[in-house]
Amino acid sequence: MKIDVLTLFPEMFSGVFSQSILKKAAESNSVSYNVVNFREFADNKHQTVDDYPYGGGAGMVLKPQPIFDAVTELSNGEGGKKPRVILLCPQGRRYDQKKAEELANEEHLIFICGHYEGYDERIREHVITDEISIGDYVLTGGELGAMVIIDSVVRLLPGVLGNEESHQQDSFSTGFLEHPHYTRPADFRGMKVPDVLLSGNHRLIEEWRKKESLRRTFLRRPDLLQDVDLTDEQKKWLAEFEKPQD
Repeated sequence: MKIDVLTLFPEMFSGVFSQSILKKAAESNSVSYNVVNFREFADNKHQTVDDYPYGGGAGMVLKPQPIFDAVTELSNGEGGKKPRVILLCPQGRRYDQKKAEELANEEHLIFICGHYEGYDERIREHVITDEISIGDYVLTGGELGAMVIIDSVVRLLPGVLGNEESHQQDSFSTGFLEHPHYTRPADFRGMKVPDVLLSGNHRLIEEWRKKESLRRTFLRRPDLLQDVDLTDEQKKWLAEFEKPQD
């Protein structure tokens, strides 16, 4: 995968792309990163990329020209498939794991990170393919949102995590929150690991994990259950969870 980031603050990405999984992914050639200061594409000697909004109002608006030209250049040389051009914006669709899995199937992603009151509407209408928000709050710019999305996408690429089953069991990938985890010691200051996990019975362990995954989802994110087709066994467990506790 090829990932381009258009930003006015390219230094923000140097630490993120040089550490942990994102670094390993680049070293294994699973992904390449290219961070571009789109000020370099401004068509004026002062490299101005923003201007006052027509009609008045507070703040500055990102001009279309630098973004149009930057995306055009980054897209040149592509084969038949055009890149996904992602605008980080509070007005965009809220990001989730399904979107991460969708983007992980792409060959080329371009992220646009703004830092002003807004974007010229022609950028939305004619350049981007996706508007994404990572949550219902406002950041000073799109850089942090881009980092979140890139991390969540790159870890899904084949071979990046080493164990291909790792991300398949993540919270949200299955439609449920992940089950509790335990490790040694089995008894820590009187707090004991559930007996079933020490039993060696893989069938019972798997059943326990599925049940606890459903229980955790029911207790913490019941909204997720609205879009899931439950098995008869899961419906039975859910009815058990819904009973008042003595």
